[in-house]
Amino acid sequence: MPERIREHAFLRLQQTEENGLRLAISCRTVVIVAAFVWYAGASFATDSEPRAVGLAILLIYAGLGVAHLIVIGTRFDRWWMKYAIYTIDVLGICALFALIPISRTGDVPQIIAFRAYGIYYLIPIVALATLSLSWRLVIWVGAVAVIGWWSAFLLVVSGMERSLSWGDLPANADRSDYETVFLSIDFIGRGNRIEETGFLFAGALILALAVYRARRVFFAQVAAEVQQETERRARERVSNVLGRYVPRAIAEKLINSPEALEPQVRHASVLVLDIADFSKFAASRDPQEVIEALDSFLAAATDTISKHDGIVITFTGDGLLATFNAPVEVESPELNAVEAAIDLLRLADTTAYRIRIGIASGKIASGNVGSSQRQAFTVYGEVVNLAARLESLAKSLEKTVLLDAATNDRIQSQHGTKALGEHSIRGIDREVEVFTLG
Repeated sequence: MPERIREHAFLRLQQTEENGLRLAISCRTVVIVAAFVWYAGASFATDSEPRAVGLAILLIYAGLGVAHLIVIGTRFDRWWMKYAIYTIDVLGICALFALIPISRTGDVPQIIAFRAYGIYYLIPIVALATLSLSWRLVIWVGAVAVIGWWSAFLLVVSGMERSLSWGDLPANADRSDYETVFLSIDFIGRGNRIEETGFLFAGALILALAVYRARRVFFAQVAAEVQQETERRARERVSNVLGRYVPRAIAEKLINSPEALEPQVRHASVLVLDIADFSKFAASRDPQEVIEALDSFLAAATDTISKHDGIVITFTGDGLLATFNAPVEVESPELNAVEAAIDLLRLADTTAYRIRIGIASGKIASGNVGSSQRQAFTVYGEVVNLAARLESLAKSLEKTVLLDAATNDRIQSQHGTKALGEHSIRGIDREVEVFTLG
């Protein structure tokens, strides 16, 4: 992935992570406030006063969440803060199981807390970590949960005078043996701790993998969006240079080969089209109607030229100038230009227009001209002038298409042509042999 796209994706991902983290911390804070209300209310309902230390701890945790929520995305935010607050949450829950007596009398082993409640109190914290879209944070929370849970468990077990586990069952244990061991108040279930922490960490790894995959999809989506935006801007640049009638296929070729718009001299064919007697056509019609009809015809003419890999360089009032092999490379520009002319004649037959076309081939200069604020792609040279003069000559010779000798030599084996002799062309210091389609 290009560095520019990667940086853009990281910025987008950072914003998404911050929003996800805000959501996670908000949910956490709501849960803690609900726990505070529940704890105080439950104690009141059972006619027993809530433990002040428990209420104080819940208030401190809620305050930490609010504080973290305030600094997310600010200059005070640090990468380690989210790790710290999740660590505090996990270790706080583990500490509750190890340090808060299960019974006020003190004669009930603390191991009952592990058996009566269980590790599922830690699962929501692991799940909330996924909202941050940080797979590292998810793994961290899972690992801290396993370490914290086992630390609390071992702390409780170390303080027991007597403990029983699955290993204390005889080889052929019967019902009474299970009742003696499993239902004993001193049963610690070490194997159960292994299973539950194993499943918890496995779940954390799966969630981390899902987050990692989501990040990859996110990066791919951002890269696609950036690529689309880059292509859109490139097409817009091409359209600004060549005009708005730039078909997508042609624009993509120019986007993939931007050097084609740089100044250069190359062999090409030039086609100049003009609508015959357009002034007479426009004189008897409403101006709006004339503009709409002309616009429709020129758009269709541009599409026709584009089908033969030609480029409309400019519109000349009631006509156009197009090139073949400049700037888009064409294998046989003369043949493409003549076949485009034939299709243009067919197009004109479906309208009220009569057209004349001049085609010349040879070396032309092409490239961008203009300032940094406004540029245009243009072509110039004797061949361009010759094509325009041939279009004008077609009127006096009463022909629809005129070709120069260079074009005729390349296409006469595929299309029949007729020689019209040599003619003087204004701006050309020699006699020019002219041909028409037979």
